[in-house]
Amino acid sequence: MTWTLTTSLDDFRAGAGGFLDARPVENTVLLTVVHRLAEHGLDVFGERPPVFGWWSREPGGPVEGAFLRTPPFSPRLGVMPDEAAAGLAAELAAAGAGFTEVDGVAGGESAVRAFAAAWQAATGAAESVRSSERLYRLGELTEPPRPPAGRHRVAAPADRELLIAWYEAFLLEVGVQLPGVPRSVDERVAAGLLHLWEDGGHPVAMAGNSPVIVGMSRIGPVYTPPERRGHGYASGITAVASAYARARGASEVLLYTDLANPTSNSIYQKIGYRPVEDCLALDFRR
Repeated sequence: MTWTLTTSLDDFRAGAGGFLDARPVENTVLLTVVHRLAEHGLDVFGERPPVFGWWSREPGGPVEGAFLRTPPFSPRLGVMPDEAAAGLAAELAAAGAGFTEVDGVAGGESAVRAFAAAWQAATGAAESVRSSERLYRLGELTEPPRPPAGRHRVAAPADRELLIAWYEAFLLEVGVQLPGVPRSVDERVAAGLLHLWEDGGHPVAMAGNSPVIVGMSRIGPVYTPPERRGHGYASGITAVASAYARARGASEVLLYTDLANPTSNSIYQKIGYRPVEDCLALDFRR
């Protein structure tokens, strides 16, 4: 059982690309991160170089697990057996800060817990839960039970300042730090991947798509300012963004919800989303 670690995106795509493509739902985050690194450069998430890895039961055998880390973010686990996650923790603990430091981990709940147990055994670190999420996939898309007033439009460059402000408000609300928000907004607007819902001629909600990658697109962020909530705008804009992803060729349309938010978990199921797996993000401290 072996992990191959690298700082080369080309090597990672050559070694693990087929595995990622074969499991696009569970590997959705890795696929979108790799796509963005390839399209916009290895510094798109920060100045420090990313780290990648893939796992096989024996050298040269089929790949059965993959992970990546784009500092300042914690390692993100793709689909993998628990034994691979535990082995990765031991490998990174042995590699030390010269290769990658670990201040947390995120991914499917079972793999994350296996990684955390091995990391604690190797380092003595304590853990705390940063977030608990549920991954959903779209089945049959249906209209919201109570369609909101207003209409959809694709966001334009003239919306830039509003989109940046809403994107940053969304990140603050979910407790995520993302460097380079203006750059991300500019990239998405240029690609036609940000949407606005308008009511009375004023924007009231926002949603985004990821690009379609091997038939998969993920919805997010979805944001409605607090003073505009309770009118069904989030359902409306999510349904439109989902239809937009399907129209662009996505056979798998996905989204994550915060398990602490029963409202979002309810409204997305009402328009056709079905649970896939629970995911967990942990922080470690000495």
